[in-house]
Amino acid sequence: MSPTTVRESVFALARNHGISKVFGNPGSNEIPFLAGLPEDMEFVLGLHEQVVVGMAEGYSRATGEPALVNLHAASGSGNAMGALTNARSGNVPLVVIAGQQVRRTVGQETMLSNTDAATLPAPLVKYAHEPLAAADVPRALSEAIFEATTHPRGPVYLSVPLDDWEQPALESDALLLRRSVLRDRSEDGLVVRELTRTLNAGTRVALVVGGELDAAAVDQPAVFAAVQELAEKLDASVFIAPSPYRCAFPTTHPSFEGVLVPGIASVQERLAPFDTVLVIGAPVFRYHRWEPADYVSPDAHVCQLTEDPHAAARAPFGRSYLAEIGSALLGLARDVTDRGVRREATERSHPEPDAAASPLTGHDLLQAMNTLVDDTVVYVNETTTLDLDYLERVDIDRPGMYHFPASGGLGFGLPAAVGFAIGDPQATVVATIGDGSANFGITALYTAAQRQTRTIFIIINNSGYGALAGFSQRMGADHVPGLELGGIDFVAISQGYGVSASRVTSLEEFVEAYRFALTTTGPILIEAIVQ
Repeated sequence: MSPTTVRESVFALARNHGISKVFGNPGSNEIPFLAGLPEDMEFVLGLHEQVVVGMAEGYSRATGEPALVNLHAASGSGNAMGALTNARSGNVPLVVIAGQQVRRTVGQETMLSNTDAATLPAPLVKYAHEPLAAADVPRALSEAIFEATTHPRGPVYLSVPLDDWEQPALESDALLLRRSVLRDRSEDGLVVRELTRTLNAGTRVALVVGGELDAAAVDQPAVFAAVQELAEKLDASVFIAPSPYRCAFPTTHPSFEGVLVPGIASVQERLAPFDTVLVIGAPVFRYHRWEPADYVSPDAHVCQLTEDPHAAARAPFGRSYLAEIGSALLGLARDVTDRGVRREATERSHPEPDAAASPLTGHDLLQAMNTLVDDTVVYVNETTTLDLDYLERVDIDRPGMYHFPASGGLGFGLPAAVGFAIGDPQATVVATIGDGSANFGITALYTAAQRQTRTIFIIINNSGYGALAGFSQRMGADHVPGLELGGIDFVAISQGYGVSASRVTSLEEFVEAYRFALTTTGPILIEAIVQ
């Protein structure tokens, strides 16, 4: 019988990880969690919280397993701090659940509320969190357990409001019971062996690749070839992970099938045809748009290969493997069974933009840029209206060729382009920046002028925050203030900083200006007025 409440999901998760004891000293906030404790969960009473944590540490040392601790709000957590210092220094995997007042009253600082729960135990725990919604408590506990037990081990802390426990559980909580994390600490390549068996058993395989893989390929070029060989041997479809900040697979390869749209429903729909999915060097998954849906098909076998233990811990589904990506991929490409099928190499459709068309669009610019490229070009993109289209329209065929702000925070593009040019003087850095984004990092032009960096700045000016306007439409939000811009003369600003600049309003003008920019030696800016 599936759990129907958050509390039932949490106990099911604890059982799944072999946890059968709760060490604690009960308080009022903890009553809804402890009342009617399941028969297979033994409560071990301590008369002071420091003793509670100390007993849990001794139990964990004896068994080698994580121990579950229940503390009373902020005061009980404070009483336990001395013992937590030992657990932190001794790398003991304690999973601490602290009671919290009723969720809606915490901000009022009611009696026994823990007003800043996530910061209270720092720095004595590896991970501390108070879920922002009751429905996220089971997933947060899953993350906490994996954080506690992933090397280097240590205590973790989760604050749970007392009215969360009887809230409805999510159907997707069942996926948490199938979650696991494996760190390859062996010399015989356990991760490669397991993943090879999994991939060979798959009927339809998808690879979802992310920024970690691209970074590994920059350091070790053979990795870029290995992921292509892996895709070819498996006859796999390859997708760029949602919210990409680098491009880890050549978009010109016949196995490339595009960028996953960063919404739960969109990802689920795109991956539905595949029974086996390997996510390489990316979280599972970095969603952006709120699209409520099932995460994946119940029959899908999802695995994650990553070097990031935090990404492995917080994934809501799938089996995660912690291993060095480069060596693991080289091993997988070597060991998987070749299915003997090769997809035909077909050129991506890049229709020539119509120079006579009006008005100029961002898509026109991307297509024009893609026809004027050489081996020195590196792209830095901060046009959030074009982030999903960029890798569909611009050919990326080598590691480190594409860069986007990983968190989505504005102000990345201009300074990152200058920094990249300083770090690699042989590169021609082409930075496409939205007019809204440009205002966050415009002073980077000064450094570009002073150092004469090899940078081409393309300000795509649609006179507003176009991405936010799009989100407003999807959310059904009308009359959102502050989305329209105008009256900013980027040519004058650029020239004021010492960077040569021009303004274009047609595709023909852009192509001419871009051709010229590619032949210059210092920085140059093109302001493109688009629809």
